[in-house]
Amino acid sequence: MFEFITDEEERGQVGIGTLIVFIAMVLVAAIAAGVLINTAGFLQSKSQETGQQSSKQVSDRVQEVATVGNVNSAGDAVNFVNVTVTQAAGAGEIDLQNTTVTWIGPSGTYQLIAAADFDNTPAATGETFTYDIIKDSDGSAPVLNDNDDRLQYIFDVDQFAGGNLNEGEEVTIKINTRAGATTEIRFSVPESLGNKEAVEL
Repeated sequence: MFEFITDEEERGQVGIGTLIVFIAMVLVAAIAAGVLINTAGFLQSKSQETGQQSSKQVSDRVQEVATVGNVNSAGDAVNFVNVTVTQAAGAGEIDLQNTTVTWIGPSGTYQLIAAADFDNTPAATGETFTYDIIKDSDGSAPVLNDNDDRLQYIFDVDQFAGGNLNEGEEVTIKINTRAGATTEIRFSVPESLGNKEAVEL
C-alpha cells in the first residue's frame, strides 16, 4: 500500500526543519557574538595597557633644575658636573638608581649606571655616576615622588672619561628612566673659567 503524505503533514515537516535551521543559526550567532565580545575585551585591555606604557614613556621623566661644573684647582678645566633634577610635570615616582645615563662628550660616548650604594659610600669601579640629596621632605630618596623633591646627579668626569672638560668643550647628557622616558641636557664649558670655583653650565 502506498502511504500518502497530506499537505498538512508536509507543512509540519517543513516547519520542523525550518525551526531546526533557525535554532542552529541562533546558536552559531551566539557563539560568534561570544567570541567577538571576548576579542573586543582583550583588545581593549591591550590598548589600555599600551596607552599607559606610552603615557609613561612621555611623562615619567626627570626635569633639569640646574647644571653646575666644579672647576679644578688649576682653574682651567671642569672635573665634576652636578645636575640637579626633579620630577617632570605629571610624572610618577622615579627611582634614580634605576635610571641610565648616556654621556656624550669630547672624549667619547659612555653608558653610565648608578653607583652601588646611596649612603655616601665610595662609587663602584667602572663607568658610574653618584647622586646626592638636595631636598627630600619624606625621606624617599633616591626616589623622586614629589614635585618639591630635588636630587643631584654627580659626574666625576675624570673617573669615566679619562680627563677633565676643557674650556669651550660641549657635552650632551641623556637620562633614561625605567619607563623609557628620556631627558636630554646639553651644555658647554665657558670659554674662560678665570679664577672661579664653580660655573653654571
